[in-house]
This record gives sequence, C-alpha cells and structure tokens, in this order.
Amino acid sequence: MSEKEELLKRLSDDVFEMDDEDVVEAAQAYIDNDYEALDGIMEGLVDGMTRAGKMYEEEEYFVSDILLCADAMYAGVDVLKPHLDQNTEAEEKVAVIGVIEGDTHDIGKNLVKTMMETGGYRVIDLGKDVPLQNFVDAVEKEHADVLCMSTLMTTTMEGMGTVVNMLKERGLRDSVKVMIGGAPITQVFADKIGADTFSPNAVDAVHQADRLTGRK
Repeated sequence: MSEKEELLKRLSDDVFEMDDEDVVEAAQAYIDNDYEALDGIMEGLVDGMTRAGKMYEEEEYFVSDILLCADAMYAGVDVLKPHLDQNTEAEEKVAVIGVIEGDTHDIGKNLVKTMMETGGYRVIDLGKDVPLQNFVDAVEKEHADVLCMSTLMTTTMEGMGTVVNMLKERGLRDSVKVMIGGAPITQVFADKIGADTFSPNAVDAVHQADRLTGRK
C-alpha cells in the first residue's frame, strides 16, 4: 500500500470511527504530501461516510453515530477544502435536494447532501416531507442544475413523477437534471417517470451528478 493509499484509508477510518481529532492530523499529513485534495475528500472522507451509512442501513449504527461521523468528516473537509483546485471551485453547480411529500426519512438524503457539498456542489436542502410544488419553485428560484429527490416509501414514489410533469408544465424540465433515489427506487422506475437517472447510494450520486452536468 502506498503512502497516499494509507492516508486515504486513515481518513476513511477516522470518519467511520468518529475520530474528529485524528482526522485533522491525517488530512494535514495528506496535504503536506501534496496529494490531490479532491481525492482526499472523495476517496477518504466520503468513503468513510459511505461505510457509516451502510452500517446505519444495517441498523449497526444509530442516528447519533451518523452525526458524529459527519462531524469527523467536516473536520477533515475544513482542512482539505482550501486546497481544492481553483477550477474545481469555478465549476460549482447548484443542486436542490429533498425527501418527497409524505416521507420523513432523511438520513439517506442527508448523506447525499453531505457528499454533494464535499464534491463541490452548492446544495439547497428543502428537508423532508417536501410539498411537490416546493421542488419546482426551488429549481426555478435557484436556477438549479440538478434536482435530487428521495423516498424510502413505495406509497410516495409516484410523487416524483408528478414533480417531473410539473417541471415540464413550468417549462423547466430541459434546464435541470433529475436524479432520484431511495430503497424502493430503481432505474426502471426512473425511466418510467422521465427522470434522468437513479442513484443507489450517496457516493454514486456525486458521480451521476457530475456525469449529467458535464462537470469534471
């Protein structure tokens, strides 16, 4: 394992193990070695947060654990973010995110928000149980590049399709990429309602958003 790989693993482990002190030292060591800050964020810190998210889904971690993991991740981000390449900052895109009306499960949404922010997006978080009209209004107001909608409930899935249709009626559909996710969501469903893509997890969400917006 190379020194860079060891530091990336350390960053990931620190987030996963909620160590908000060592993560600062690891992030500084990473920068001192002139490694790419974006790799440190995505392959180190975000990787650790993704691992924590999986533990939460398996009911091995609780909400309090996830919040402590996020604290550690943000402590590392504070060290690495000033060292991001200027062109990375210049390509900032806007993402609107929220949990569809009727659903109050937001841990997955919060993870995606965190990953998108660390990946360089400006994220407008509408929260949970979001009225469908609010998604459309936010896309228009913020000139959003990406709209991210999630749900963990089959009973609220169809609301996503309603939002897509509302975007069309408002003349906004061609200006925004629509990404959906959550336990019951599939690519087949995304295709059915006219969304651009389905994302199975938070790290993939950033990759999908980058692909859809042409952001490198």
